[in-house]
Amino acid sequence: MRAVQITEFGGPEVVAVREVPEPRPGAGQVLIDVARCGVNFADALLRENRYIAAVTLPLIPGIEVVGRTADGRRLAAMISDGGYAEKAVVAEDSAFPVPDGVDDVTAIALLVQGLTAWWLINRTARVQPGESVVVHAAAGGVGSLAVQLAKLRGARVIATAGTPDKREFALSLGADAAVDPAADDLTGALRAANHGDPVDVVLEMTGGRVTDQSVAALAPFGRLAYYGMAGGVEPTPVPPRDLQRRSATVSGFWLMNALAHPEVLGKAYVEMSGQVAAGELRVVHGGDHPMSEVRRVHADLRGRRTVGKLVLDPTR
Repeated sequence: MRAVQITEFGGPEVVAVREVPEPRPGAGQVLIDVARCGVNFADALLRENRYIAAVTLPLIPGIEVVGRTADGRRLAAMISDGGYAEKAVVAEDSAFPVPDGVDDVTAIALLVQGLTAWWLINRTARVQPGESVVVHAAAGGVGSLAVQLAKLRGARVIATAGTPDKREFALSLGADAAVDPAADDLTGALRAANHGDPVDVVLEMTGGRVTDQSVAALAPFGRLAYYGMAGGVEPTPVPPRDLQRRSATVSGFWLMNALAHPEVLGKAYVEMSGQVAAGELRVVHGGDHPMSEVRRVHADLRGRRTVGKLVLDPTR
């Protein structure tokens, strides 16, 4: 079968389409013909050997797929690797049936991005109606869904994005205010966007000064949920005493840990699928590309030239 394989770490030039053996399903697994595979920022970090988990080469990247089994079932699933391929093996107990009204790109977007946004809002930050929620990188895959899910929870949403177009886009998704994360005084800008008050919740995946100034913007009992470091810079450690003074919380989240709770993820996937079907939740399609264009897709992703969910079509 055709698949994208990485045999060395580096830039977009190290991803290449090759002929590789088909995977074989084991006990509790099923083989699917992949209709679309998702592209995530984590794939670029993995390619550069900067991912949170250890990576062994050679490797077929890709952790989310949608496709059909030999008996015609349409399934979406997260996998450890192997998604950038014509065929993939998925675990039966962690694969989600895809409703007919949900297209392939949406089915993919509700996996890593959708489930991450859902868990951050409902489990990690436990957003309550009437609270203020800052969503950083609001034009991205997780951010664009988090803006909408937070609004569905009854929150006031303050989005950040690096360009005027992306900030306008966040507002079109329902954000109440939009802020440039490059503002010299980001803490002040976030509070100003919240009518001068500190904020209740921050969903943060940038790192560095953005994290630092977001922590400073938290209200008493505020929560910052840290789920990535796209900026490549570690934030400043927060002294526990500083958190105690405001009864604030800084927590981390990695979706891989949530895979131990497939029943919760399954319910979340069904819930979001229903919201999509009802027109309450919109998945932003960021590009449906042939697998043969994977190098360009990775270059655009790393260069932050994308909006919404990126997918590859292994049939092209």
